[in-house]
Amino acid sequence: MDLLLVLTYAAICITIFKVFKIPLNKWTVPTAVLGGIVLVGTLILLMNYNHPFTAIGNQVYSTTPIVSGVRGRVIEVPVEPNTPLQQGDVLFKIDPIPFEAEVAKIKAQIKEASQGALGLESSFQESLAAQEKAAAERDKAKREFDRYQRGFDKGAFTEQQLDTRRQAYKAAEAQLNVAIANVQQAQISLDSEIGGENTTVARLLAELRKAEFNLDQTVVRAPTEGYVTQLALRPGVMAVPLPLAPVMTFVHTEKRLYTAAFRQNSLQRLQPGFEAEFKFRAIPGRVFTGRVIEVIPAVGESQFQARGSLVGTSALRTDGRVLVNLEITDDMTEYNLPMGTAVEVAVYSDKFTHVSVMRKVLIRMKSWQNYLYLDH
Repeated sequence: MDLLLVLTYAAICITIFKVFKIPLNKWTVPTAVLGGIVLVGTLILLMNYNHPFTAIGNQVYSTTPIVSGVRGRVIEVPVEPNTPLQQGDVLFKIDPIPFEAEVAKIKAQIKEASQGALGLESSFQESLAAQEKAAAERDKAKREFDRYQRGFDKGAFTEQQLDTRRQAYKAAEAQLNVAIANVQQAQISLDSEIGGENTTVARLLAELRKAEFNLDQTVVRAPTEGYVTQLALRPGVMAVPLPLAPVMTFVHTEKRLYTAAFRQNSLQRLQPGFEAEFKFRAIPGRVFTGRVIEVIPAVGESQFQARGSLVGTSALRTDGRVLVNLEITDDMTEYNLPMGTAVEVAVYSDKFTHVSVMRKVLIRMKSWQNYLYLDH
């Protein structure tokens, strides 16, 4: 751009010298040169600072590596590459037979465990009945012992008869204690529940939910609107749930944003809402308007993470550019621009607005230059 300004000034000087027939001598030529240096230099500095330009920019987009949630063999890949997809559309399917078998097995175990839980209730009621019977037998034996005790005191019964009744009473007392223990054990078994369910049934229900989730994972679906590109997955491939082994890449079709890297010198002239112009090498001779959305509040070259060694001064000797997110407000539907297309951007601040005309002229001249290139 600087060269274009110099050539433009030189052309103006030559025209003035020709039209006004100014002689070329030791006064006029140095005056024109020094004037050009001062004028062009001042304009360039004002323009570069207040209306920054960068040739480092791209249309950015998000992708998601698609990883299988379960291990299995791929049996179907119905998706077509580079075809628009809606959220929930099927990307590929994994053989569901092992997972269906696991679900059926756990359901059978739940039925068996549920019947066992009903049996616990019956056992508890049975032990209660046995306790009541043992208590009645104990009470009967006590009454007999008390009657023989009174008779023995009056001389009606012998010591042997009294001892027999005493031993019968003690046996009935022991039977009652056994029945009480059985009731307590049945109560513990019956009360071993989680959320109103028997512990075995609750565990099996949790396993069933996990098995049904794994079965659902055999059908992998599109996470959002987008498409799959460079598709190489075919039936027969073994899909594994490892983050380092994705089987395809999903491209999200979101609102198109452009990110450009500007020098830090002009950071104070990069404000949200400022007008911007975009020039694509893929569209020679055209310039598109837009605006600044935000300045990303971090410079990647200065980041550091926790590690086993200390950061030295060399880590701070960086001069990374500032990343700025922008959007185009012009209609771009008639142009075929793949995602990730390179772009050059100029931003026009609200300072020295009259100098922005130079930037607009220069960016249009550069846009026409995109028609000129040679392939080796």
